[in-house]
Amino acid sequence: MIIRHIQPLFYCLIFLFFSGCAQKTTVVLLPDPNGQVGHITVANKAGAVDITHSSEATVVAGQESKPSTPEILTEDQIAAKFSRVLTTLPTQPEHFVLYFQTNSTELTAESQKMFPLILQSIKNRNSENISVIGHTDTVGDRDYNLVLSKNRASSVSHILVQNGVPSAYISTTSHGKENPLVKTGDNVSEPRNRRVEVVIR
Repeated sequence: MIIRHIQPLFYCLIFLFFSGCAQKTTVVLLPDPNGQVGHITVANKAGAVDITHSSEATVVAGQESKPSTPEILTEDQIAAKFSRVLTTLPTQPEHFVLYFQTNSTELTAESQKMFPLILQSIKNRNSENISVIGHTDTVGDRDYNLVLSKNRASSVSHILVQNGVPSAYISTTSHGKENPLVKTGDNVSEPRNRRVEVVIR
């Protein structure tokens, strides 16, 4: 049996079942840590099938038997077949998005309330790998926004450190206005683009 894949990355679980001399193989496709689903082709001498949807699975009864028509498995079915494999998968990163006032490093009131959740996630995961990524909207020139996004990331990093997170665990980057969450034209004030993303692994 051959499994070919196309990006984006994916999780593919394989379950082997032996019955007498026969071997059945179940292949199921799961989303990657960011929730994206790839595309795999399961093939043998008898034929091939494509799997393109989350939780979709095919069964191969042997080299002389074409992979079955893909079907969606329930969460309970996946847990029953792949419980041992699932426990070995890496924990998915947790993402938080914090928003800022216009032309400022001051967080919105709602975003300020998210720090207890962020700190609890870091504690629960015993995380030593925290990414803090600064962004701006498209108002202003490129250089100005690079500095502003860097300052926003630094301000969030500083709050984490003040609350006991070792600075060595935190990496900060800044994108300025180059990677907006909401695509806009230039010089557009978009609140959802004035943000810092915190990724906890």
